[in-house]
This record gives sequence, C-alpha cells and structure tokens, in this order.
Amino acid sequence: MDPNASANTLFAWLKSGRTEILNFVFNALDNTPQRVLLAVCIACVGLLGFGMYLQLVVGLEPCPMCIVQRYALILIAASAGLTAFTGKKKLQITGSVFLTLLALGGAYVAARQSWLQWYPPEVTSCGRDLYGMIENFPLQRVIPMIFKGGGDCSKVDWTFLGGTIANWSFLWFCAMALVGMLLIWRRLRQA
Repeated sequence: MDPNASANTLFAWLKSGRTEILNFVFNALDNTPQRVLLAVCIACVGLLGFGMYLQLVVGLEPCPMCIVQRYALILIAASAGLTAFTGKKKLQITGSVFLTLLALGGAYVAARQSWLQWYPPEVTSCGRDLYGMIENFPLQRVIPMIFKGGGDCSKVDWTFLGGTIANWSFLWFCAMALVGMLLIWRRLRQA
C-alpha cells in the first residue's frame, strides 16, 4: 500500500470534517443566534458557579483580579442572556459588540494575572483586598492598583491539566470574544 495514498486519504477526511464543523458552526450562528447567546450565558453561569465552588468548598480566596474577572463574567452573562431574548438583528449586533468588548477586557485581566503568575514580582506583598481599595482610595488610584497585582494575584492555588485558574479564564474569555466576533460578522453579513 502506498503511504502517500493513505496520507492523502487522511488529509481529505480531515478537510471534509473541518468543513462539516465550520458549516455546523456557521449554520448555528446564522439560524439560531439566540441559542448561541444562551449557550454563552449558561457557560458564564457555570464558570461563576465553579468559581464559587472553589471559594466556598475548596477554600480558595479570590484575589482582586479574580474578582474583576467574575464581574466581567457576570456582565457577559447578562449581555448574552438579554441579547438572546431579542429577535431584532440590530440589538443582537449591539449585544454581541458589548459581549465581545467585555470578553476582551476579561481576557486582558486574565492574561495579566497569568503573566504575574509566570513572573511573580520580586517583592510580594499581600496587598489590600478589592473592597478595601475601593473604600479607601479614589477610583483613578484603585484601577492601577488592581492591575499592578500583588502577592496574592501571583500565587497559584489550583491547576487543571497544567493550567491555572487565570490560564483557563483567559481561554474561556477568548472563546467568548471569538463567538461574539463571529456573531457580529455573520449578522452584519446577513444585513
């Protein structure tokens, strides 16, 4: 048997499988955008529930960056959930833009936290918690303090398949941003 023939058959099968998957995704985006948005909302609720499990059952305390990521997930869930219940194309595009921007913001915070975990600051201090910062400082000082991170933001408490919570959050936020961008593109293309 010719090894090139079997390789060509494998590549043909992979290409047809990829085409079928893309057709399925684009059909879902075109024909049932409400279901796609509802799936994003459910994914956010699931991720928030898992975060609460890690906090309340496992005993992990969230750092300020984790809390900002939770707020981003809440806003993405609200945006996707509200947008899912509208049949108007312009509102779906607007909600998808909002969802994408929130997901990109969440991805930025998760990427910054991942960077802090890979390259922890030389001076580690526990820092203040988010609510303490908000109560004691003006907002223009709190935001840079959050993104600067502290000892608690660089600490790795939990991993799954080699990825930290921040790594997995980054991947989920990127996936949600991609879904939002695809929804925008497909809805604008239909206009």
